[in-house]
Amino acid sequence: MAWDVEGTKTRIYQAALTEFAAHGPDGTTIDRIAKRAKVNRERVYNYYGDKTALFSTVIRTEVDALAAAVPLHITGPDDIGDFAGRAYDYQRTHPDLARLVLWEGLSNHGAIPDELTRTGLYQAKAATIAAAQQAGHIDDTLDPAHLMFLIISLASYWSAAPQIARMLTGHDDGDTDETTRRRAAVVHAARRLATRP
Repeated sequence: MAWDVEGTKTRIYQAALTEFAAHGPDGTTIDRIAKRAKVNRERVYNYYGDKTALFSTVIRTEVDALAAAVPLHITGPDDIGDFAGRAYDYQRTHPDLARLVLWEGLSNHGAIPDELTRTGLYQAKAATIAAAQQAGHIDDTLDPAHLMFLIISLASYWSAAPQIARMLTGHDDGDTDETTRRRAAVVHAARRLATRP
């Protein structure tokens, strides 16, 4: 019987995503990932390299998936609000992404393994904002990179720190009315950031 390479790689990836989101790169091991994936540890190393390379692959894949699912096109402040709302929706249904980013921030000192690639992705978003500012579509008071960072924060921090959201609002994200209000707040705030005074 032929070895299902793609199926094995997918199982390893999903196991790594679960482990890294729950425990961070410093809190898990290749052995735990292999056990969760039901493969021997050599398969993990063969397909993904060491733990640092595997974590890098997981976070880059998840960030790329968000970028593909939530493109940014700007003709006015409403588009900034819409982008933030869609990013919020994506993060709600993919809460592991915010956890991975937080773990990365806690675990890494200095440059990250694929920083150049990911820098390009983020700078492309900032360049889209800069072009919209130069065209007069949105307010140009904030630096484009700062505006992009603020929008990312607005959209993602509900998933990154659900305990703070619960303590502030008295509701968790299982409350449909509350998540609707949260999304509306994200959209409104992002739109206001992009609106000329």
